Amino acid sequence: MRARRAQDVPIGPPPLADPATLPHLDPHQAPWPGGEVTSGGVTLHVRETPGPQDTPAVYVHGLSGSATNWTDLAALLSTRAAGTAVDLPGFGHSRPLASRDYSPAGHADALLCFLAGRGRPVHLLGNSFGGAVALAVAARRPELVRTLTLVSPAMPDLRPHPHRVSDPKLLLALLPLIGKRARAELAAMDPRTRAEQVVRLCFGDPTLVPEHRMAEAAAEYAARARLAWAQEAAERTGKAMVAGWLRGESLWSVAARVQAPTLVVWGERDRLVAPRLARRTAAALRRSRLLVLPGVGHVAQIEAPQTVARAVAGMWDAVGAGTWEEPG
Repeated sequence: MRARRAQDVPIGPPPLADPATLPHLDPHQAPWPGGEVTSGGVTLHVRETPGPQDTPAVYVHGLSGSATNWTDLAALLSTRAAGTAVDLPGFGHSRPLASRDYSPAGHADALLCFLAGRGRPVHLLGNSFGGAVALAVAARRPELVRTLTLVSPAMPDLRPHPHRVSDPKLLLALLPLIGKRARAELAAMDPRTRAEQVVRLCFGDPTLVPEHRMAEAAAEYAARARLAWAQEAAERTGKAMVAGWLRGESLWSVAARVQAPTLVVWGERDRLVAPRLARRTAAALRRSRLLVLPGVGHVAQIEAPQTVARAVAGMWDAVGAGTWEEPG
């Protein structure tokens, strides 16, 4: 099926679940318990949320993120699905694979094997780089993905984005050759400064981040700094992603092969992946809805968890009822 053109096809908003059907969000919710799990020959560190086991949810973080990026959203969706938030190989507390393959395809292979080993379809959710990985898994193994949620997925984009200059060091660090100095400077930062810098770049309004969440992020950066493989994983993953864009590898053709009902979520203040790609991304997918959130940046599941949860739950409910139809 030919990818839909964004300018030609009406893309409807998702149905939103009644907020009364979602649990109350504890603003001080602690990260879910974690541990290593081996499935399909792949060992990942995961954080698991209890809930109904019919169709579980699997959450995939972005670059320099971890399973804790999904703490609040997994809590809000826990009455509808048990959750497994994974640390991709080399991230969070997951050890790298023996192959040390940090390419997007390598991460997708690892996640695909992990899901296949569990032997049943899941609701798959991914943010940023994790969205690109989830997209590839859904295209390659449609029987494993019941629904797909993409939060600001890292779609290829080499055009200038003016807001990216607000913190160029983080962006320069992704470039394969010229980013060496920026990567060294990032590695030398203390954990609190690094957390504050990431928040400034990723959040639409950084002032809304509560102090306890900032402290959690700083503690996580400090813990990762003690892992021998952490810097290698972040650098090589970022460089491999950008190198793929430079070589012309395209997720747009991958998106056209996805069969699962898909929710695309984007923040209007996203400084990392341009909001102009939101409509094009939704149009490239066969069975999509698009939710664009004003005032929100790159990590909508953290910045606006209640709204994202209503949209995700609304999709799950509609798919279960057979009412999720292709717009237009």
